[in-house]
Amino acid sequence: MARRRKGREINGIVLLDKPLGGSSNQLLQKVRWLYKAAKAGHTGALDPLASGMLPLCLGEATKFSQFLLDAEKTYEVTAQLGVRTTTSDADGEVVEEKPVDVSEEQVRDACLAFLGKSKQIPSMFSALKHQGKPLYHYARQGIEIEREPRDIEVYELDVLRIELPFVEMRIKCSKGTYIRSIVDDLGQNLGCGAYVTRLRRTEVADYPTDKMVSLDKLIEIQESLEEGDFKALDDLLIPMDTAVSRLPFVTINDAERNRFDNGQSVKGTCSEALGEGVSYRVYHGDDTSGIFLGVGEGVLDPKDQGIPKQEVFVNPKRRVVYPS
Repeated sequence: MARRRKGREINGIVLLDKPLGGSSNQLLQKVRWLYKAAKAGHTGALDPLASGMLPLCLGEATKFSQFLLDAEKTYEVTAQLGVRTTTSDADGEVVEEKPVDVSEEQVRDACLAFLGKSKQIPSMFSALKHQGKPLYHYARQGIEIEREPRDIEVYELDVLRIELPFVEMRIKCSKGTYIRSIVDDLGQNLGCGAYVTRLRRTEVADYPTDKMVSLDKLIEIQESLEEGDFKALDDLLIPMDTAVSRLPFVTINDAERNRFDNGQSVKGTCSEALGEGVSYRVYHGDDTSGIFLGVGEGVLDPKDQGIPKQEVFVNPKRRVVYPS
């Protein structure tokens, strides 16, 4: 028999405003301890020298963290031209210094050239895994690993300020995009080098920036609570179905819920009849104010008789397990 995890069966998402320094996993474990949560996971690491939005999933919300990992992210970054470092940020050693002999117009054009789809070679100082270990593990030993270029996309890029040698940008990009690699490439394209002096993530998917909460605030609240009273902390949690809010949804009745809970396919009323292979949020009730049950995948009518357009058959993929 599997051992039951110790801790509270609390489900939801904390939008942590990550401070500078410390790893994402260290902060995750700290927040998990503050909530006394049985289970927790993050949705993509932020570098120690980066700050900003770090969604942390507690309890059953961890089952849907991949959707946030795959979502687009928005960053504000300050680059300093004229200097190149080993890590493309302030944590590395300076390897090259050159005069910044470029105009503001040249800088702006070079920045905007990153808009759209392209291929990017991940930094050796990234958390991308090679044989089970992050690339930065090898980089710190002076080992260079061959990396395949990856498809990325920059959806939006705004040049916020140019005061040479400093350039500030706001970048909205696809998953797997390394901002410091963009900055390093920017410096190379301008012929003077560049590195990141400040990096802050302001958005993940549709989560609002003003819902972020600092670690210091969480600690302050936790220390003010009476023994066993977590309400003030729990009130900061965002519902776990927000991780999949962009998916169409299906609603099911009492009988179908019993089937869904037991891993069987169900028939429900859907917001969009998109068909086979489509992922849907599944709710028990008449709409999304009902109980969130998980995510299912649309399948063909198992009886092959056809069903009304507003109905769909769904196979469970990720189910929420509520305490009995």
